[in-house]
Amino acid sequence: MRNKKRAFMAILTMAVLGILASPLCVFAAEEEAAQPALYATFWALVPPVVAIGLALITKEVYSSLFLGILMGGLLYSGFAFEGTVTHIFQDGIIGVLSDSYNVGILIFLVILGAMVCMMNKAGGSAAFGRWASKRIKTRVGAELATVVLGVLIFIDDYFNCLTVGSVMRPVTDKHHVSRAKLAYLIDATAAPVCIIAPISSWAAAVSGFVEGEDGLSIFVRAIPYNFYALLTIVMMVGMVLMKTEFGSMRTHEVNALKGDLYTTAGRPYADAAKEDKVNPRGRVIDLVFPIICLVVFCVIGMIYTGGFFSGTDFVTAFSQSDASVGLTLGSAFAFVLTVAFYMLRKVLSFRECMNSLPEGFKAMVPAILILVFAWSLKAMTDSLGAAAFVENAMRSAAGGLMNILPAIIFLVGCGLAFATGTSWGTFGILIPIVVAVFENSDPELMIISISACMAGAVCGDHCSPISDTTIMASAGAQCDHVNHVSTQLPYAILAAAVSFVTYLVAGFVKTAWIALPVGIVLMLITLFVIRHLNPTLEEHLENEKNK
Repeated sequence: MRNKKRAFMAILTMAVLGILASPLCVFAAEEEAAQPALYATFWALVPPVVAIGLALITKEVYSSLFLGILMGGLLYSGFAFEGTVTHIFQDGIIGVLSDSYNVGILIFLVILGAMVCMMNKAGGSAAFGRWASKRIKTRVGAELATVVLGVLIFIDDYFNCLTVGSVMRPVTDKHHVSRAKLAYLIDATAAPVCIIAPISSWAAAVSGFVEGEDGLSIFVRAIPYNFYALLTIVMMVGMVLMKTEFGSMRTHEVNALKGDLYTTAGRPYADAAKEDKVNPRGRVIDLVFPIICLVVFCVIGMIYTGGFFSGTDFVTAFSQSDASVGLTLGSAFAFVLTVAFYMLRKVLSFRECMNSLPEGFKAMVPAILILVFAWSLKAMTDSLGAAAFVENAMRSAAGGLMNILPAIIFLVGCGLAFATGTSWGTFGILIPIVVAVFENSDPELMIISISACMAGAVCGDHCSPISDTTIMASAGAQCDHVNHVSTQLPYAILAAAVSFVTYLVAGFVKTAWIALPVGIVLMLITLFVIRHLNPTLEEHLENEKNK
């Protein structure tokens, strides 16, 4: 039955692509020019929409992403066979794998996977689980500890996702927190925290997009207006303390309390914890030491790439750092030091440490595959001029809407980041437009609108199945990617709706001291209503028993 369903979905998918293609075949004979016939039109957003829609419908992410890439290749080449194939592979998949920044992130992923594997083999994760179990007695405590750790690791979202996941997974598993909820807690403390941290790779990126202004100063002034990030943290903590859930996340959490952490058949990491026996010599230090090494060396690596050791001051070095190279260098040094540490402690031999490299690579294969396809899909949308299309639409809408423009910018940022899976690309498109519109007319509204750009980009990134941060959060929690996206989406949409209303208020009052409290109160009222409509998970189970 399942095979028949998959075959039906495959036929339906090809039919949809055929319908989309039919009115465009007239372009097949044209265009050998540099830009395709559909450049900077609405069709530039069709490939990610196809990929995201199919992923949510079929629950299968690899083929959905590839079909989105295929759609991009067809639109770019005017449905010419040779042009489609060369664009997909040469400009797409091979192109993104030839990019030094992308390769650096993949190397960082592999090294981090190897370090997590070593920590498990050394017994560090198990020892931390035993230590934490004596101090963290409840599910609420386990979830709050995950949130706190995520907030503390604000340097970079990639680093946050994988580190928090590897540290807290044994603790949340013991307290029957579903992998989908863990993935949400990780994702909600990754980009939303990084975007309000002045010392982070995200602050550096945003500062670089504000041309002709003091980027870091503007970033700091925009923090109180970053309503999506701030309200996401309020919502996350509120839901944990109230012990209530809604949407598909509620199903996952109820099943986790019954013993099933995954709920669905998609559990790509289910056997990861069974591969190795617990090392009796493992201690908490065997997990803490590698984590500290990673934090310290990754920070050093990032400021090194920014020229700190050549005389540049710390803040400037961080603002012009290369996260890809810095994280790769930092994780490599941390890996070498961790190997030496484990050998000196005699918890692992050199051979066992080296065996962790291919094992760590294997554990990261699902994340790497999705990342490569997501990057390739972004390359398709870039080649079709998605950025130019959105920029033209924004410029035409700027006049006469000044007070409600922050709310509109927030929605545009959400849509663009959701469709392209990139926050930083969204910053790069929208922030220069905002600066050009407001810098000489209303500086305070410029700050609010820049913050709306950042908040919308983070929101869309948070929701998007093709976002690299979302993919990393799935990998860190060892959760099926589609499960993570489908359970997180209702939560992100709620935070986005409250943020939209708050930006409407901010556009008129032009002060965070009024707008932000309004947003927080509105969010808390919404959570209380949800709590009233939904019993706690424990009450739900008790009601099931009494039936």
